[in-house]
Amino acid sequence: MFGKRGDGANTTPEPAAPPPAAPAAAEASMHPAVQSPPADLPPMQPPAAAAPAAAAAAAPPPPPPQAAPAAPGSPKRSEDYYDIKTTIFNALIDAIDLTQLAQLDRDSAREEIRDIVNEIISIKDVVMSISEQEDLLEDICNDVLGYGPLEPLLARDDIADIMVNGATTTYIEVDGKVADTAIRFRDNNQLLNICQRIVSQVGRRVDESSPICDARLADGSRVNVIVPPLSIDGPALTIRKFKKDKLTMDKLVGFNSITPAGAAILGIIGKSRCNVLISGGTGSGKTTLLNCLTSFIELDERVITCEDTAELQLQQPHVVRLETRPPNLEGEGEITMRDLVKNCLRMRPERIIVGEVRGPEAFDLLQAMNTGHDGSMGTLHANSPREALSRLESMITMGGFTLPSKTIKEMIIGAVDVVVQATRLRDGSRRITHITEIIGAEGDVIITQDLFVYEILGEDANGTIIGRHRSTGIARPKFWERARYFNEEVNLARALEEAEVVGDDDNGEF
Repeated sequence: MFGKRGDGANTTPEPAAPPPAAPAAAEASMHPAVQSPPADLPPMQPPAAAAPAAAAAAAPPPPPPQAAPAAPGSPKRSEDYYDIKTTIFNALIDAIDLTQLAQLDRDSAREEIRDIVNEIISIKDVVMSISEQEDLLEDICNDVLGYGPLEPLLARDDIADIMVNGATTTYIEVDGKVADTAIRFRDNNQLLNICQRIVSQVGRRVDESSPICDARLADGSRVNVIVPPLSIDGPALTIRKFKKDKLTMDKLVGFNSITPAGAAILGIIGKSRCNVLISGGTGSGKTTLLNCLTSFIELDERVITCEDTAELQLQQPHVVRLETRPPNLEGEGEITMRDLVKNCLRMRPERIIVGEVRGPEAFDLLQAMNTGHDGSMGTLHANSPREALSRLESMITMGGFTLPSKTIKEMIIGAVDVVVQATRLRDGSRRITHITEIIGAEGDVIITQDLFVYEILGEDANGTIIGRHRSTGIARPKFWERARYFNEEVNLARALEEAEVVGDDDNGEF
C-alpha cells in the first residue's frame, strides 16, 4: 500500500496545469537539461519584513511556527517559505532547458537542479538558514522529478492512506487514525498537474471532460482522483498505500489480527482449494488478507487475477494479471469486470482471483466456481458473512438476471465454501472476526456455521479494544473431505484442537 516516485519520463514542472487533452504532448516537454540561470534576475526581497537592521535586532524573535499536532514529521511552513519557493521555482523553469533532462539519470538530474537552485538563491540574495535551504532544494527537486509535496508521505511506510482535499488540506491515516498534516501545494494547478502525472503512467487521463479516474502507483498503491467541476474545492486525491514490507499471515498473527491456530485454518483452506469470499468494510484490510491467502497457492497453478486497478501482488510464477478499462471520450472501448471474468474462463485458469466483486460479475464468478475452478477467491463489501451472501444475491439480481431467488441461493451454496470476515474496529485495529463456512440450505435460507469468531470483551484505559479469538468447537467442518483429498486433514484437526484450547485459556488480553 505504499508508493514510489514516477520515472522522469512522466514528470512535468508545473507552473500551470498542462493542456488536459494532451498528456503525451505534456510528456514531450518534461525533460530538463540544465542551463545557467539568467544573470539579470532581479534580486528578491528577504522573507518577512526587510526592515532596517537596527529595528530587526531590537524586535523580539518571532515565536516558532506550531507543528501540525496530529502528524509528526510534517513541519509547518510559513507563508514566506511558500512565496520564496514559488519565486525560485519560476526562476528555475526559466533557467533550465526542458528538452534534455531525460538524457540524465535521476540522481544526475537532481544534482543539476540543486546546483541551479543554489545559484538562483545566491543571485536573488535570499536569506535562509541551511536547514530551510535544504528543505527548499528537496521540495523543488520533488516538484520537478517526482510527486511534489506528496513525496515525503509516500516515503513513509507507516501511512496507510493519503487524502488530499484541495491544495491546502492533506490528511493521512496512521495506525488506524486520521490526522491532519502541514503538507500543502502551491495551488490547485500544481495538484491537478500531479494528479495527471500519476494517472498518465497507467494510460489514463483526468481533466474537466473526464473528471473521475482510478489509477495506481508503480508499487500497486491504489489512487482515486476527482477534479472540478465535480470536486468543488479543487482536485481531491486519495491514495491507499501498499506497504513496502509485504504482509504475510505470520505478520497478521504478530499484529493480533488472528491467532496462530486461526492462521493455520486459513492456510489449510487455501491449500485445499476452497472457494473463498473475503468480506469487510472499507479499510478493513480485505485486499491485504486476500494477498496473504494467495500465498498458499501452489507454485505450479495457473492463476488469473481480475481487478479494477491492479493491486494484488501474487508471488507465484504463473500469474496473468488483468485490469478493467474505462470508456474513452466518446464513451466507447470500456472493458468491464464482467468482460474480464468471462474472458479468463477461456484462458485455462486453475484459480480466478477477483479483486473486488461489486456488480454482475458476481454471476460469472459463481459460474466459474461451479465449473471446476476450485480455489477461486474474491472480496466484497459487507459487514458480516450472512450480509455478504445477501449482497452476492443482490448483485446478481441487479445484473438483470431473471432467476428465481431459490436458484441464485443454490448457486451460492454450490459455489462458495468459506466466507472470511475482516473488520476494522473503532480503535483503528483490524481483526479477522469470522471464519464461516456454508453448509447448505433450509427452505429459502442459506445455513452457515462459524468455525472461528472474535469476541470483544471491553476496552482498556487508552480506548484499545480488548477481545479474544475463539473456536466454536466444530470438530469436522464441511470442507473436511476436501482437506483429506489434499492430505491436510491431520493439520486441520490439529489446528481446530489448538483453536479450542486457545479459546478456553485466552485471558482476553489479545
